[in-house]
Amino acid sequence: MTDRDSSTLGGRVKRYARVGASVGSVAARMAGKRFLGIHLNNEKYAGELKAVLGGLKGPLMKVAQILATVPDLLPEEYTAELIQLQSNAPSMGWSFVKRRMNSELGRDWEEKFASFEHEAAHAASLGQVHRATSHEDQALACKLQYPDMGSAVEADLKQLKLAFSVYRRYDPAIDPSEIHEELSERLREELDYVREAQNMALYGDMLADEKTVHVPQSVEELSTDRLLSMTWLEGEPLMGFVDSNIELRNAVANNMFRAWYVPFYYYGVIHGDPHLGNYSIRPDGSVNLLDFGCVRIFKPSFMGAVINLYRALRDDDEALAVHAYETWGFKDLSIEMIEVLNHWARFLYAPLLEDRVRKIQEAETGIYGAEVAAKVHREIRRLGGVTPPREFVLMDRAAIGLGSVFMHLKAEVNWHRLFHELIDNFDEKELKSRQSKILKKAGVPLP
Repeated sequence: MTDRDSSTLGGRVKRYARVGASVGSVAARMAGKRFLGIHLNNEKYAGELKAVLGGLKGPLMKVAQILATVPDLLPEEYTAELIQLQSNAPSMGWSFVKRRMNSELGRDWEEKFASFEHEAAHAASLGQVHRATSHEDQALACKLQYPDMGSAVEADLKQLKLAFSVYRRYDPAIDPSEIHEELSERLREELDYVREAQNMALYGDMLADEKTVHVPQSVEELSTDRLLSMTWLEGEPLMGFVDSNIELRNAVANNMFRAWYVPFYYYGVIHGDPHLGNYSIRPDGSVNLLDFGCVRIFKPSFMGAVINLYRALRDDDEALAVHAYETWGFKDLSIEMIEVLNHWARFLYAPLLEDRVRKIQEAETGIYGAEVAAKVHREIRRLGGVTPPREFVLMDRAAIGLGSVFMHLKAEVNWHRLFHELIDNFDEKELKSRQSKILKKAGVPLP
């Protein structure tokens, strides 16, 4: 077997055993205490599950980060713990990197670069990035996937299902079955770097007119399905700008908003992972958008419902709100449940409904949306639970992730006008036509 496909059976068995035993142990104790009527200490078990998931430094840890920012899915204690997970895995050493690069580009791979740095510039859950230089003196970022990630992802998805069952034993408010399906599909897609290169080209096309958003270009001859070489974009982490002057902070917020929402409202496409490592900021406040493995494409009817719900909240039109939820796939919603869902929607849409300069969240304390999400979660549980459509996972992830960015920046922006610049001429048929053309150009399949 080659290095790329070798199944490290021993490592995989240990992985299953370690995570399965850890999650299973927590599950058993939780179930036992429920059966005996002993009060559950959510904070304690949240900490234990965080240790189980975070200790992996792999795909399941990435899922845990996503879950921590999806409102209504996890109770407050779980969110507070899991939100702290960072996607920094130990990087592979140089001898390991050389073997992996041999597998991807052949034994003469080093001759294909003018230079290739031995130490990884970044390391995350699925792979690591090395700086390199092409023979044309172009600075490159070479994203190299860790070996046997396909097996690791499948192992982690099985453990995720177990973690969901643990959670459901004591809190039936949210049925996570659709969410598991969505996360499974997106994570498997992230392993395909050919697909990611197509997504990168798609974003380059969609944001071509946005002078304050920058997208790298892939280098096809130096890429494979598990190695993605692209142009290197210089920038600094967002947190280096949180103490800048208000004009620069507002400019960064404006550029981040357009980086995510021009593709969303014009083409029905969203970058599903606004993690701090997936973008960087230039000195002028413009944004480098990075990592295109987690991209979601929505049907035009879904996008129409996003606009309809905004209009329903603005005009207090209950029938239009119901139509929006039904279009998204919610089923058998009672009047009470609709009002609970509207409570969350009003929070997300609030900055867009008010035609004034304001912060994204007026309250200064807490995680973005945490208090509202906790209240909504309690009400959903009281009403017997709900099954969120799978499309909600990344849309909510993006909304909460970006809201957190805007909170960090303490940005004061007229979000209403930014939003209306994108949706005032919204037409579902026109979106369908634009989407079809731009996806075809990038080689990305229609939803």
